[in-house]
Amino acid sequence: MEAPSADRENLGLGLKPGDSHYRAYVGPPEDYDLIAAMTFNLLTTLGLRQHHSLIDIGCGSLRIGRLLIPYLNEGKYFGLEPNEWLVDEGIKRELGEALVRIKRPTFFFSDSPETVIRAKLSFDFALAQSIFSHCGLDLIKGWLSAVSSSLAEDGALVATFLPGEDDSHRTGWVYPECVNYRAATLERAASKVNLRFEILNWKHPRQTWALFAASKFDSNWFKNNALTWNAGLEKMLSQKKKEARVP
Repeated sequence: MEAPSADRENLGLGLKPGDSHYRAYVGPPEDYDLIAAMTFNLLTTLGLRQHHSLIDIGCGSLRIGRLLIPYLNEGKYFGLEPNEWLVDEGIKRELGEALVRIKRPTFFFSDSPETVIRAKLSFDFALAQSIFSHCGLDLIKGWLSAVSSSLAEDGALVATFLPGEDDSHRTGWVYPECVNYRAATLERAASKVNLRFEILNWKHPRQTWALFAASKFDSNWFKNNALTWNAGLEKMLSQKKKEARVP
């Protein structure tokens, strides 16, 4: 059944990515819910819990933040976004001022990796969904360096990129156009800032998920097994049993 015309207008259905609507500007409006669910499920499968702190790079109109902010404890969500109007619209249309008062998220209105460094905060998780697909390699290296310096030793950045046979030669921000990179190129960039690069077997409609892990982030449990909620929960329960046996 086709959505009523008012719903289509409010949700931006039928608009192109990059159009000046809070949902369309950040990607295909028809996938707004899908991308949010996919990302939230991936993060929690990888171990994101309510007490963790997370920085959402390019948080946009809170497509994913609207799920993360209620889930995380007060003050644990940090969003970085150059377009303040997107965050304002996300709060107004998706989250609500009352929840912002309860959960007290922090927003940085910037497009620079230096903002992460200047914040002088430590994060357990960092997220960059559909960010590296719009960045020159110079900017990707800047983000990796900034995140690496701010991650907990058992933390991780989870990001998407568009694989290609050749690397883009564009620099800076590229939006709404997209750029491609070889996985080996991103792996080299990650290793230079002491991050471990791994491709994640987690389906995305258009891009590829990758893990950029700090030294003590445990990814062994899904190296030879499927990355699933069941496997992740089993790993967590097993760890709890081990901790309970320690005198």
